[in-house]
Amino acid sequence: MKHLDWAEKPTLRTVTCKHTNAEKFLVSNVLTEGKQYEVKNETDEFVFVIDNTGKIGGYYKDYFE
Repeated sequence: MKHLDWAEKPTLRTVTCKHTNAEKFLVSNVLTEGKQYEVKNETDEFVFVIDNTGKIGGYYKDYFE
């Protein structure tokens, strides 16, 4: 299971959160607008970053620049 060791993998790049206005999900408690996050994995639709809780979370790309 590759997702178990994503936290120890090197960072691919950093992204900046541009908004936390989610239509369906509450993300304002785990993402901060204007803060930079380390990208650990990426798909066509999602970015997996280390969020404010210190764990890896998957979020839609439209939250980031």
